[in-house]
Amino acid sequence: MANPARLGRSVASAAGRLLGVVRGGRDPRRSPAPAAGTTAPDVEYRPHDDGRPDPGEVVWAWVPYDEGDGRGKDRPVLVIGRRGEGLLALMLSSQDHDRDAADEARHGRLWTDVGSGPWDPRGRPSEVRLDRLLVLDPADVRREGAALDRDRFDRVVAEARRIQGW
Repeated sequence: MANPARLGRSVASAAGRLLGVVRGGRDPRRSPAPAAGTTAPDVEYRPHDDGRPDPGEVVWAWVPYDEGDGRGKDRPVLVIGRRGEGLLALMLSSQDHDRDAADEARHGRLWTDVGSGPWDPRGRPSEVRLDRLLVLDPADVRREGAALDRDRFDRVVAEARRIQGW
């Protein structure tokens, strides 16, 4: 007989992958999918060297794991826009997902390369996850990283828009 708690987590995880929207910060609950007919997120490249997180910047924030069980980790994210007071972001990873792209896609995880930047002190190349949109409270952003250049930002946003349908 299946473990009910584990089954519930599996269902929540699958639903979260289908929705592609995750509540970031210290609240790991999933956000609802945008209602039909809602406008696309406010996405515009506008980094400012002012210590506050802005679209186009890679910053650090606590990101819940896909399982939605309250666990997560502090990681770099690319801020791509705003929704109300919240920041919209896509998580970065220094792992090479090209090696296991078929398995990642089978689980609904889609990545694109963005290269290296000052957000990684070891200079490792990074990838951005396109299928999972995070909504972060600006107060939960840990520290400012660096601005991504306009060309890479525009490419990532275009790919995320295509994948997520906004």
